[in-house]
Amino acid sequence: MIWLGLADAEIIPTVIDDFTPILGLRASWEHDSASLGNTLQPSHLQSAPSIHLETPDPESQSAGKIASGVNYVLALTDPDAPSRDNPKWSEFCHWIATGVSAPSSSEISTLKVKDVIEYKPPGPPAKTGKHRYVFLAFTPANGTAEELHPTKPAARKHWGSNDEGYYGVREWAHENQLVPVAANFVYAQNEKQE
Repeated sequence: MIWLGLADAEIIPTVIDDFTPILGLRASWEHDSASLGNTLQPSHLQSAPSIHLETPDPESQSAGKIASGVNYVLALTDPDAPSRDNPKWSEFCHWIATGVSAPSSSEISTLKVKDVIEYKPPGPPAKTGKHRYVFLAFTPANGTAEELHPTKPAARKHWGSNDEGYYGVREWAHENQLVPVAANFVYAQNEKQE
């Protein structure tokens, strides 16, 4: 279900390479929460959300892939900056934070985050349509339980890359030797569309 939602919204393979989510990721604000592509008002997204990682059903094939003691990195990116039709600032980094270990089977874990780059609320420009705001949780590719220190992008546009081409969370994660394990996303748009 999660994979299909990500593929239908072209997050896989545009934003992140194909992967099988092994955790659920919930992002919750005071009045709303992310629900795999629901549309939220930017005014409801002004403060950093609470992040929850959920383990799958203990009987599922994914349950055995969750290693205890592994730390997580959370990222929020906008691949549609300034618009989906003209993504010249893509991707735009909205947030990077380090978190805590995985919950034990069938529990829910609230990530206690430490900002690498502070949360910048979604603010899609007028007349740019809906933007996809994509949350991704990563683990270190080597499975270490050591505290993680991912790099801070030099700028939010293009995740700090000076490259003229597309650069975003996928490339940043690769440079930091991180692999995706969970994702969620919302749509948001400016009220002024005409």
